Amino acid sequence: METTKKSTGLYWVLFLVSIAGLVVTYSYAGGYASLVLPFNFTFLAKALDLM
Repeated sequence: METTKKSTGLYWVLFLVSIAGLVVTYSYAGGYASLVLPFNFTFLAKALDLM
């Protein structure tokens, strides 16, 4: 089987945007910061090509 290399640049950008969203959410409404964590972990896993 041939393996093709996937482009993960978009997922790295989305991961960095979600980190910025986490920081903003934590600074204004600290209790709701956990709502952003699934996006952080999902985009990190996609960027590292784990999923």
